[in-house]
Amino acid sequence: MDLGPLLLSFEIATIATIFAAVIGVGVAALLANFRFFGRNLLDALFTAPIVMPPTVLGYYVLVILGRRSAIGGLYESITGSSIVFTRTGAVVAAIIGGLPLVVKNVRAALEDTDPTLVLAARTLGATPLRAFFTVQMPLATRGIVAAVMLAFARSIGDFGVTLMVAGDIPGVTQTASLAIYDAIQAHRERDAMVMIVVLTTLVLALLYLVNRLTERRQS
Repeated sequence: MDLGPLLLSFEIATIATIFAAVIGVGVAALLANFRFFGRNLLDALFTAPIVMPPTVLGYYVLVILGRRSAIGGLYESITGSSIVFTRTGAVVAAIIGGLPLVVKNVRAALEDTDPTLVLAARTLGATPLRAFFTVQMPLATRGIVAAVMLAFARSIGDFGVTLMVAGDIPGVTQTASLAIYDAIQAHRERDAMVMIVVLTTLVLALLYLVNRLTERRQS
């Protein structure tokens, strides 16, 4: 059995989770700590991928990052490779899947922190940025870690957006989810079952850890 799709899924999910964590924490901090015009719209934009059909999301990505788009054309002129139907496209698809979970859960964790502690730090002379990194973020650590775990679990199992944006190219963009689909279509249930068991075990383990983290944070 070829373990390439599983290894590729881990690689793509790891890279995507790093990007989702950095972007998601920044957006969550903005939404949790500031009141501004369009705040609810921004939250809706980052939450939409949770409920939007994968085909719709994939279409938007193809339009925004495809070769005929400004961003896609600029990327290709710099790197010599397109975003869509490449490993980069698979990473983008995984980021789209994991980012909303980071934003929603990190925002909740930040809003649950005691605001008096942040105000105390500001009173003692800390800048807003320093108070965020030295007081608010440490207090929300469990929620942030849980959010990153959820994003990784979501990223490693993406199917619809990955298929539309990156394609199903063996050895290049064929992740475990796509390989499982192909194996079942080809009546290779044993090959599919190995990947299914690995992904199921990993996701259940991550969800268990997330539950433990959030329980301790709320206790």
